[in-house]
Amino acid sequence: MAKPDTVYRFKKHRRQTKRSMQPHHGFGGLSPNAKKPFLPIVILLAVATFYLVWNVSGSNSWINSDNSIAGNTQNRVASFAATDRESASFGYCDSGGGRNCVVDGDTLYYQGQKIRIADIDTPETHPPRCVYEAQLGAAATQRLHVLVNAGPFALRPIDRDEDVYGRKLRILTRNGESLGGRLVNEGLARWYGTGRKSWCE
Repeated sequence: MAKPDTVYRFKKHRRQTKRSMQPHHGFGGLSPNAKKPFLPIVILLAVATFYLVWNVSGSNSWINSDNSIAGNTQNRVASFAATDRESASFGYCDSGGGRNCVVDGDTLYYQGQKIRIADIDTPETHPPRCVYEAQLGAAATQRLHVLVNAGPFALRPIDRDEDVYGRKLRILTRNGESLGGRLVNEGLARWYGTGRKSWCE
């Protein structure tokens, strides 16, 4: 009966020997397969760091770009303002005209010279063709009176010096902006050349 017991102890010893012969794990006792999940984490951290650095530097470049655009705009406004040398105290013209006065929404006298604002057309007031045109024409006249008295402006020539009535053709601007365009934006005028439609329609 001793033989079977000897065989059993031998088999048990072989199992223990196999276990002791397994390869030693790497750093920290982790197997190579256990290390694999760390690789995607390292890649994600690298990508996140690159994105953060790029985003910060890109934001600074946009800030610098915006500052340069703002600086250029201020320079242009200052340049236009330097040419805004015309000014006077304007009133409303009598039937015979005047020296510095507003006739209607697109006509005025400046230093005794009659000027037709060349880039707009406003409702007629002498005489109006209907009640609506009279009301809108009066509003345009009052608005132009306010604009020309608000500060210095420029008189910019166009390709023709005068119209058939002997009026000087000029575009009035302030800081490079058309004063006639202000009337258009406020619904008190139309751009010249868009067709002389009746204001009473």
